[in-house]
Amino acid sequence: MIGRTLGGATVAIFQGLLVLILSLFFGFKIETFAMIPQMLIFMILIALLFTALGTAIASILEDMQGFQLIMNFLIMPLFFLSGALFPLQGVPGALQVVASVDPLSYGVDGLRGAITGSFHFGLSIDLLVLSIATAVLIGIGTYLFSKIQI
Repeated sequence: MIGRTLGGATVAIFQGLLVLILSLFFGFKIETFAMIPQMLIFMILIALLFTALGTAIASILEDMQGFQLIMNFLIMPLFFLSGALFPLQGVPGALQVVASVDPLSYGVDGLRGAITGSFHFGLSIDLLVLSIATAVLIGIGTYLFSKIQI
């Protein structure tokens, strides 16, 4: 479980770094290089969180078609409610509550805060929630992965 999660997270981190490098050619400017370690921490936590989620779900499913369906059923709402497409500041109250349950909201807020310096939830809350959610999903995934019958 740990190997699969770290392998998937490594690929995701390299893809994120590639997007960061490409964005520099399209006009993105890094104002201070002090934000890069903060961005990397959030990228690593998000990558670990979602690869652990995928591995945990894959551990209990028997066919790959069901895995793709369930992952799309989970990932798309998590993505749309995270604030990745729009900031959470102007969102109505009910969506604020739903977004505060979504762990990706804290990752997006952390990345956005690392870039702009403006956090919605706060740096420490973002790190705490992402770290706890990642640890819980790795724990659940490890348990489920150990129960697989070959």
